[in-house]
Amino acid sequence: MTAPLEPVAEDWSRALAIVAHPDDLEYGGAAAIARWTAQGKQVSYCLATSGEAGIDGIEPERCGPLREQEQRESAGIVGVDTVEFLGHPDGMLTYGLALRRDVARAVRRHRPDVVITGNYHDTWGPGMLNQADHIALGRSVLDGVRDAANRWVFRDLLEDGLEPWQASTVLVIGGELATSGVDTTATFDRGVASLEAHAEYLRGLGGHPMAEPREFLESIGRATGTRLGTTFAVAFEVIRF
Repeated sequence: MTAPLEPVAEDWSRALAIVAHPDDLEYGGAAAIARWTAQGKQVSYCLATSGEAGIDGIEPERCGPLREQEQRESAGIVGVDTVEFLGHPDGMLTYGLALRRDVARAVRRHRPDVVITGNYHDTWGPGMLNQADHIALGRSVLDGVRDAANRWVFRDLLEDGLEPWQASTVLVIGGELATSGVDTTATFDRGVASLEAHAEYLRGLGGHPMAEPREFLESIGRATGTRLGTTFAVAFEVIRF
């Protein structure tokens, strides 16, 4: 039997979501973000890549700007106005100092209470491998959040006027270690609409189940809601600093 989920604490006011690609937040997390912005919380997006390698039939030079625009439109649907792109190469993210520094820089600039990111584990569950960019980005986020609070790591950030900042919590969307959840029953439709805004990307998926936003999100959201005692929910692993 799948273990029940505890509600995620919502006693915070500002969040920064850092993920690898356009659409990463929309496969589940966006409905929770819609709930939080409706509560008056401020949420900003920071994406490591522009997703330029994500559509087989569109060359990267044209695909990147297209996916950036889809991401901005998607973010607006769930109440997010600030969307930034770090410019790392899609499909080739590497865990290391460059990515950690960019995460630390973003955290110091935005000064969030909470950082939201994607699954950094090797799998999504038995037989379901995670993607390399997700793993590299997620692990860089965990270390970059810690780095952002240490004035003696990446001292060049001090020269740029960016003082240390400690986010209290990282919320990891989904994954095998998720023990908490957010009720997204009231904002589920906005979450679906935010994924539908990635129209060119979804067309590029062809007949893949992930190309059907409502059906795909319902299957996950209902199962997670059962664990939380709601109709729909999003699961999170909660890491506190």
